[in-house]
Amino acid sequence: HDSKSCGAIRAGSSPASGIRIKDLTEKSVRSLLYTIKKHERNKKMEKDKSFLGTESVGKLLLQLALPTVAAPLYNIVDRIYIGHIPGEGALALTGVGVCMPLIMVVSAFAALVGNGGAPRASIFMGKNDTSKAEQTLGNCFTMQIIISLILTVILFLGNRSLLLAFGASANTIDYAVGYMNIYAVGTIFVQLTLGMNNFITAQGFAKTGMLSVLIGAISNIILDPVFIFGFHMGVRGAALATVISQAFSCIWVLSFLFGKKTFLKLRKSTMKLKADIILPCMALGSSLFVMQLSESVISVCYNSSLLKYGGDVAVGAMTILTSVMQFAMLPLQGLGQGAQPIISYNYGARNEKRVRSTFKLLIKTSVSYSVILWLIIMIFPQIFAGMFTSDSTLLAFTKTALRIYMAVVFIFGIQIACQQTFIAIGNAKTSLFLAVYRKIILLIPLIYILPAILEQKDRAVFLAEPVADLIAVTTTAIMFAYQFNNAMKKLEAGKKPAEA
Repeated sequence: HDSKSCGAIRAGSSPASGIRIKDLTEKSVRSLLYTIKKHERNKKMEKDKSFLGTESVGKLLLQLALPTVAAPLYNIVDRIYIGHIPGEGALALTGVGVCMPLIMVVSAFAALVGNGGAPRASIFMGKNDTSKAEQTLGNCFTMQIIISLILTVILFLGNRSLLLAFGASANTIDYAVGYMNIYAVGTIFVQLTLGMNNFITAQGFAKTGMLSVLIGAISNIILDPVFIFGFHMGVRGAALATVISQAFSCIWVLSFLFGKKTFLKLRKSTMKLKADIILPCMALGSSLFVMQLSESVISVCYNSSLLKYGGDVAVGAMTILTSVMQFAMLPLQGLGQGAQPIISYNYGARNEKRVRSTFKLLIKTSVSYSVILWLIIMIFPQIFAGMFTSDSTLLAFTKTALRIYMAVVFIFGIQIACQQTFIAIGNAKTSLFLAVYRKIILLIPLIYILPAILEQKDRAVFLAEPVADLIAVTTTAIMFAYQFNNAMKKLEAGKKPAEA
């Protein structure tokens, strides 16, 4: 009898115990299936991601650099078309140039979250911690939506007063406001495209990352002339083309990260903000955030000084100079950001030799590019200036200004390569200091000091850039030589890499 009743209980014929056993069995099966699925995903990710630790560094660097090169093309393409609007191109270009500080703020916030989160996700993947990597992705997604909504309200409601403070004159304010009112609406698309695309590239999906950017860039190249010239919308048409193009890119990026091909997936369960996940991401992204935000502050300083010393023509020239600098720096930034996932992954995996070899290749290619670029600009400045304007007065002024402004670009490869490597190995503090040092401690004071000393006031304003660059690059090289070697010695000794 006892054995029968025991058998009945084991089989679950007793209602109370039977339900418990059934529930327990279902829970165990679900738990087991989840564990198997997670283990398979980890194995697949480890296998698929391991190419960052095995494939040719040169090939990887090229593949991963390309997506980031095309990213700022939107604004540059806009300016090329706007500068050639018949009759009003020079003033329209100056008006849109005054919007750049606000546009830089939007990009800076995308960098704060995306460029900080993606290297951390890569480091977690190198350690084979999928859970932390996906939490990083989900938290960064939520944070970017929150930031986007706040920025949209500020840009939409306060743009006229901000633009007047940022160097717009009575002649250019209407162009600036017309552009900004429409651009503000697309803030969320800009944020998510720039920020989330970092996570696609960080996983090694170079082609997908490049397509994210190319979809938007090609759409913008096609839509710009249609809206600007076809529908006679002028600067408002350029802004509308940009917003629509960024929306296309945003849809592509999110459909990939919610889809099946990605290793790290956007899931509802990872989107709830956690301080221990999101704050280190923002700490690591803070150096790029400060760099881009300070670019915005510098743009305001330049515009207001140049409006004082050289009028609308000088401000228009500055718009062209920053456009040429952006355009010229794209490959450098692309190389730096392309090297990031390789360095981060191998740093997380404690592969010291591969981290060193990636950096060596990065510095060689960056410096070679900088030198070639500098030679071309010094010999043919009119080619670069002519891309953005057909106005003879503006063209003549810009040619001279370009040679002054970009006088030491040949050493800039060192700055970018070292700073991006600091970010890749999770060294947030040094990277942040270097960003603050070059832009805020050196450049901003020089914009005001040099015109007070030198006779040609407007030329003196442009000269601030090369003087600051020369001092900053020297400091960066010295700090990097010391700190990078220390980090590599720790890796070699088998110590755990410090997390940012």
